[in-house]
Amino acid sequence: MADTVGDFLLQRLHAWGVRRVYGYPGDGINGIMGAFGRQEQIEFIQTRHEEMAAFMATAHAKFTGEVGVCVATSGPGAVHLLNGLYDAKLDHQPVVAIVGQQKRASIGGDYQQEVDLPALFKDVAHEYVHMATDATQVRHLIDRALRIAKEERTVTCLIFPNDVQDLDAVPKPPREHGTVHSGIGALTRSHVPPLDALQQAARILNDGGKVAILAGAGALHATDELIEVADILGAGIAKALLGKAAVPDDLPFVTGAIGLLGTKPSHDMMNECDTLLMVGSSFPYSEYLPKEGQARGVQIDIDARRASMRYPMEFNLIGDARETLRALIPLLQRKSDRRWQEQIREGVERWWRVLEGRAMNDAHPINPQRVFWELSPRLPDDCIIVGDSGSATNWYARDVKIRRGMMTSVSGGLATMGCAVPYAIAAKFAHPDRHVIALVGDGAMQMNGINGLITIAKYWPRWGNGKLVVMVLNNRDLNLVTWEERVMGGNPKYEASQTMPDFPYARYAELVGLKGIRVDSPDAVAAGWEAALASDVPCVLEMVTDPNVPPLPPDVPVKQAAAYFKALLKGDPDALATVRASIKETWESWFPPKKD
Repeated sequence: MADTVGDFLLQRLHAWGVRRVYGYPGDGINGIMGAFGRQEQIEFIQTRHEEMAAFMATAHAKFTGEVGVCVATSGPGAVHLLNGLYDAKLDHQPVVAIVGQQKRASIGGDYQQEVDLPALFKDVAHEYVHMATDATQVRHLIDRALRIAKEERTVTCLIFPNDVQDLDAVPKPPREHGTVHSGIGALTRSHVPPLDALQQAARILNDGGKVAILAGAGALHATDELIEVADILGAGIAKALLGKAAVPDDLPFVTGAIGLLGTKPSHDMMNECDTLLMVGSSFPYSEYLPKEGQARGVQIDIDARRASMRYPMEFNLIGDARETLRALIPLLQRKSDRRWQEQIREGVERWWRVLEGRAMNDAHPINPQRVFWELSPRLPDDCIIVGDSGSATNWYARDVKIRRGMMTSVSGGLATMGCAVPYAIAAKFAHPDRHVIALVGDGAMQMNGINGLITIAKYWPRWGNGKLVVMVLNNRDLNLVTWEERVMGGNPKYEASQTMPDFPYARYAELVGLKGIRVDSPDAVAAGWEAALASDVPCVLEMVTDPNVPPLPPDVPVKQAAAYFKALLKGDPDALATVRASIKETWESWFPPKKD
């Protein structure tokens, strides 16, 4: 039986299926933390920073499909949650944030650490943010926060003044006027559009001669269905970054990533298709989709608010990606003309040779592309890969070949730095038997990752194995922004903002009880990966890489090329090195290595 509101909060969360909460303590949540100490049903994971708690809750949602929960104290603790919560919101993940507040009597009195929390969270948790002021309302606040987060795939927030946390619990509100009697009952609904809508969409796809499929995060559970549709329609499949694991990369008609970080086969397919099928994606960059009027469009999405938002679709099917595709497949006609898919196959085969040639180009000391190229054949089965935001994301998007059964994620909508290490920690808690690999740049590593190693050192013995690798690209440069300065702004590298202090990542890992491996020779890259992946202790693999290898887009616009040369003429400190590297990259595009 719950004694206090804090006790009841945890009991109700447990009834909803919550088994783990990420957070950081503070006097604004003393009543809740006291309740944690009086129970054993929910595990409290202490993070190094509240932002990381929110990232971990987001990753928990991404890798389990469950609601992620994070907790923070009032004032500064609550403020620290915001970046991780926006990551959840923009990637449509169900997360509940529980935060403390000053006593009810002091609210509005400009009290220490008093922040207007309902206003603070109103944007990130706008679907549901409420403050508990009476023990009687706590049950329905919890029930609605969990249900809305799960149903709307969004962030919700509950605020508990610290004196409310210690009030006597009211598990059953009195049966009287003005009270609310909520429940946990499960939701069921149909996720399949009606037959007439499916028939109309099928007519459009059957009429298409050159069908392109774009799969996103909403199609991660529809692998078999996507492959079958592509086979029937003779189509190719491109993938938005969050949908990287939707279909494996060893299929010859899978063109890989799309967009600035994408591949030339994806770019060519979108420019030449006459029909676009978008499944579970809200890919935002219109310049990498077909031109308006070029292609007829069909979109499948669970949320009608995102229909026809990125491309003027002719028809929209609102429903679950897998169930909708299953219902659509019997209505599709198998195309006898396979020339379009064969063209895609040839482009994909050539592209992999281009990437191999680029990865093996000399650099000083290591070509970053080689780090990712050498990883692909060594990836453990069913591993989980998390990427941070930065130039590492370029190479992850293009060079890493995903196989069936693997899981991946990045910060997609927010594209925030500092997410990969907390993502990896949460992934390991959720799936302790699986190998987890974080791909991080040195900027993100210095932002959050180094402190995250302390959390790894504290908790990894609980996982039963230490199969976790944090790979750091040590190039002493905020590399992606450096290249953006050149090709978007036409400005040379500004060393005061872009040059990173060197840091001994591998040695630091050893200081906190983890394994550290430092690689500064291209010939040692493969062996470095093998040693890191074989380690029974979580490992930091520090790769010393060249910041001057350009992350070329699949097609370089004239505007970007002009800006790049303008930056060089203004006196970029690495001008000669970047020109040499760019020539090598372009050469491989023209003359890729021959087939074996």
